[in-house]
Amino acid sequence: MNLVVVSNRVARGKPNEPMTGGLAAALLPVVEHSGAIWVGSSGRVRDGHQKEPFAEIEALGTGAIATLDLPAAHYGGYYEGFANSALWPALHSRSDLIRVSREDYVSYREVNAFMARALLRFRKAETAFWVQDYHFLALGAELRDLGVDDPIGFFLHTPWPVAAVVQGVPNHRELITAMLAYDLLGFQTEEDRQNFLGYVGGELGLAIEGGVAISQHGRTRCEVFPIGIDAEKFAQYAAKSASHPDVSRLRRSLNGERLAIGVDRLDYSKGLVNRISAFDRLWTEQPQFARSISLLQIANPSRGGIEAYGTLQNDVARLVTDVNGRHGEVDWTPIRYLNKGFSQAVLAGLYRTAQIGVVTPLHDGMNLVAKEYVAAQNPADPGVLVLSKFAGAANELDTALLVNPHDIDGMARAIAVAASMPLTERKMRWDAMMKKLRGHTIQQWSADFVAELEKCRTEKVAVAPLAAQPPQALRWLKSAISGVRLI
Repeated sequence: MNLVVVSNRVARGKPNEPMTGGLAAALLPVVEHSGAIWVGSSGRVRDGHQKEPFAEIEALGTGAIATLDLPAAHYGGYYEGFANSALWPALHSRSDLIRVSREDYVSYREVNAFMARALLRFRKAETAFWVQDYHFLALGAELRDLGVDDPIGFFLHTPWPVAAVVQGVPNHRELITAMLAYDLLGFQTEEDRQNFLGYVGGELGLAIEGGVAISQHGRTRCEVFPIGIDAEKFAQYAAKSASHPDVSRLRRSLNGERLAIGVDRLDYSKGLVNRISAFDRLWTEQPQFARSISLLQIANPSRGGIEAYGTLQNDVARLVTDVNGRHGEVDWTPIRYLNKGFSQAVLAGLYRTAQIGVVTPLHDGMNLVAKEYVAAQNPADPGVLVLSKFAGAANELDTALLVNPHDIDGMARAIAVAASMPLTERKMRWDAMMKKLRGHTIQQWSADFVAELEKCRTEKVAVAPLAAQPPQALRWLKSAISGVRLI
């Protein structure tokens, strides 16, 4: 089968370069070892006068990467607009942060249509398309409007919220109806899947049969595929990275104190303010931990053009300064705060150096940092993972210290427990988590999804489609305030 993977951005997989996010890290091994073509944005834009989308193609393992320059007229409205100022906050249950215009929605649909046309050149006999994440919720419908009848699957890396939150997204009915053009929708957790089916059944009034939504597009199977990592590869990175200058300098600087580590994009979903406040509370209420526990917080800025992110960056920097000023000494800095990314190889070494991993998002689809931290530990002397119960990873890593990220005192107590945990208990908890990671790898995740997508192909032949409906793209275009496609 010719597999075409689609995402907003792609990654090259160079071990010494920083990763752009969890999605990129997850997809790299899939493409490298499956022979898939990975299509995404180049990060550049161009005007819309070219006759057809232009793609640059390069090899990646047994597969290939194809990057496109997206249309300049619509990129801002698509990316910083609808995708990250409407969908992202809603998917993370932050309806209060939705800031979007009708024009942003039009641009979002235009870019989805642009990508659909670009994908046609990669279509061969026995092709299947696997679309990733919230940037392309409508891409399946656009492909169907172009006559594509191949299997098209979609995987959502974020959470899916309850129906009342989804209803806060402008054009939510059109958008989710478009999602039902996919043959297979994959979610991180059973809760996400049930929330989606609840919306489809309740808001759209469609029939649901055994996890299959029935719409004018036909049958859309909704399944759970919790994403994994290559745990053995990450463990190898950690073992080899001890001599890396960044890791060596960190170890020398600790002077016997225990280190906690947090690694996140600078995003309001990650709970950074609450996490730092928990360390502040720890040092205030239990001063014996001053100088004996410090925090290394790596927070790589992103989406700086969106107001909520600029505000968060200022708030976190101000809080770190305040906490360091209150608890620091001339020879001790409680929080080391870095606004830059690191390669996976270096991160693995930093994880192994830290006795406590702090992964406390307010809401997260999975959070691969939690899994990476566990995989990077020294089996003979593993660290302790403090994990938010609202991260998808908590469903698997249930022997971590699970915390409520809104409970500052509870998080402070959990950090103290992690710092004092005896070796026997640490090994017991780590062994249980590693067993889960080895049993649910990134390779197994991709194999399971593709196998289910193949099953959808068989079902499609067996089940007659419903009565023909007007093309989805035509319906939304008629309702748009701008009725002319610019590309």
